[in-house]
Amino acid sequence: MSTNRPHVALATYENAPRLSPDDRGLIPALDRAGIDAVATVWSRDREWDLFDAVVIRSCWDYHRRAGEFLSWLDRLAADRIPTWNSPQLIRWNADKRYLLDLERTGIATIPTVIVSRGTVGDIVAACATHGWTRFVVKPAISASGYETHALAVPLDAAASAHVSRALAVGDVLVQPFVEEVERHGEYSFTFIDGALSHATVKRAAPGEFRVQTEYGGSVTAVEPPGDLAAQAASALAVLPETPLYARVDGIARGDAFLLTELELIEPNLFLEYAPGATDRLAGAIARRLASAR
Repeated sequence: MSTNRPHVALATYENAPRLSPDDRGLIPALDRAGIDAVATVWSRDREWDLFDAVVIRSCWDYHRRAGEFLSWLDRLAADRIPTWNSPQLIRWNADKRYLLDLERTGIATIPTVIVSRGTVGDIVAACATHGWTRFVVKPAISASGYETHALAVPLDAAASAHVSRALAVGDVLVQPFVEEVERHGEYSFTFIDGALSHATVKRAAPGEFRVQTEYGGSVTAVEPPGDLAAQAASALAVLPETPLYARVDGIARGDAFLLTELELIEPNLFLEYAPGATDRLAGAIARRLASAR
């Protein structure tokens, strides 16, 4: 664009046209950094090439419209619009098979099986093979706890119905139930331009296993014990590029960090829980814009 100040789209979705509450501070933070930013719904017709860059933020319906979302990213790439995180990283991260890729590089993860075009019987067989009596099943492309269920074998009729609904979405991920999440919560490490910004722990509400706030979960800022943060950072070290932002989720098992999710698409970064975090992200965007110009 032919203006003195760069113009950036903060991509969001229809249900949060003004961004998520955690992200809204980005607009004034970017303004302080000399950048004009506007919340823009990704699925609406826009002249995206009028922006100097697009930052993917609260696009929280991408998993329900995966084909459309990925096609939109392809158009941004074809038009050479700087996009962060990059379309290449997002495409890889959108399917939870990425956990198997990370495991192959030596990253300690929760054991994961992908069942493709399967049946309820295939899920039961996978659990039997690995000796899992409690397990979690979710679509391979999913977010925000969508069709995510914690179940136990043998499956009753209600549990079988839950599995059938997840299978109806497409390929599914099956993992052993992680008791540490239930007991101690799940760590989230927020990285900005590859550097640790802050850490939080998410805890599920009583009687619930999902830690997301939409299911009653809570978030608390923490100083993680030992070298958990350094272990979490190893998941970024194996990536082909440094993401603008990343949230590395996992649990502590003894002294070891086991990764549960590497969030590179639209995670809540819990910026409000760390003084200065929003400005750190705005500064990272400014640096990338300067490099792209």
